[in-house]
Amino acid sequence: MKQPSLLLVDDDAAFRHVMAGELGRFGYQVDAVGTGEEAIERVAAAEPEVVLLDLRLPGMGGIETLKAIQAATPSTEVIMLTGHGSIDTAIESVRIGACDYVVKPCPLDELQIRIQRAIERRCLRQRATLLERGLTPPDLSNSFIGDSPEFRRLLNLIERVAPSDSTVLITGETGAGKERVAKLIHARSSRRSKPFVVVECAALQESLLQSELFGHERGAFTGADRAKPGLFEVANGGTIFLDEIGEISPATQTKLLRVLDTSTFRHVGSTREIRVDVRILTATNRDVPAMVRQRLFREDLFYRLSTITVEVPPLRARGGDVDLLAQHFASVLNERFGSNKQISEAALQLLRRHNWPGNVRELLHVVEAALVLCEGSQVLPEHLPASLRAMKPAAQTGTLVQDTPLPTLQEAELIHIRMALAASKGHRGNAAKILGISERNLYRKLREHGLV
Repeated sequence: MKQPSLLLVDDDAAFRHVMAGELGRFGYQVDAVGTGEEAIERVAAAEPEVVLLDLRLPGMGGIETLKAIQAATPSTEVIMLTGHGSIDTAIESVRIGACDYVVKPCPLDELQIRIQRAIERRCLRQRATLLERGLTPPDLSNSFIGDSPEFRRLLNLIERVAPSDSTVLITGETGAGKERVAKLIHARSSRRSKPFVVVECAALQESLLQSELFGHERGAFTGADRAKPGLFEVANGGTIFLDEIGEISPATQTKLLRVLDTSTFRHVGSTREIRVDVRILTATNRDVPAMVRQRLFREDLFYRLSTITVEVPPLRARGGDVDLLAQHFASVLNERFGSNKQISEAALQLLRRHNWPGNVRELLHVVEAALVLCEGSQVLPEHLPASLRAMKPAAQTGTLVQDTPLPTLQEAELIHIRMALAASKGHRGNAAKILGISERNLYRKLREHGLV
């Protein structure tokens, strides 16, 4: 394992010699210089992880050296070394950007703790930077497909909402595209170059959700062997999208309300306030107003989250968009699979007649499964799930009737579960999303039907 690299900057030669030896025994790779000018040269050449910088130096002073180090290598953490008479200046150096200060003479065990914290902070900052680079989604408008009046109204509302900094509650059925709407709002906002962070609220246990959202300090709970920034910190300057917001507990609701009201929060296990600049988008497929009436969701939080409400229409209400989406998915999947398969008119007719309880996500999985099963150049009705082929339009009313007697409720549930599993190629998580239930509930139903 690579030894952490330190640079000790102090004009006292005896202090440098003794301290460098002691820190070396703690397992650090230590370099030592006596002036600010030398420190800048070493930092530029070696980029140490931590610099121990004396506040009082001949020539270039400690504050000037600190600013030069920050300009040369922003990733290097700096701990100021100061005497009792210059603590105010040391505090000012922290405001400028030093991560900590130590009053000399400092016990070695305490200094080691400060150095370790600085190294952890550096690692966390690097992790946040990597996340920020990878969490900025592109403008998805070219893949946001539809031409129905309902879809055009949705796009128009997104265009008006996106430039504001208002909180937005996105409602709609499972699989309708709520996360895609959130990404498009972010991509059309002034925050587009900053992170877009997605939090699956229903997928995390309560204690883990709070730790993920707000971060924690080292030792805050069993297993917290290092400090961790929260996703609100990762999203600073950008947008955080809280999916399935209706699933969070009253305790998390209270903490979230505080972030909305003050733009501040605390790490789990800390008393220090952290300020962030984050736009909050949320989504749910639940009836939150009904939850408010039942006192399952805080009324004040609901009003804060629903400053603007964007309702995503279900696929069955979007008219001819099924054709456009199916052909778009086929084109994208053909490119991925290196194929050139088309959806036949007969297959499109079956897709148009389906009610799409799993919405756009279900259509995507059905098209993907059909392209995989199709051996020729055209997707035919026999390549589609049996549940789609079993339906036909009634002669007069336009409603759907069955070729065969209606199945029992248990049989219908089993058919639908099998269809979801087939569409998701056996992936239980994706099948659960299509069905609009949790993966735990899907597993329970699989056991009930003897499919496990």
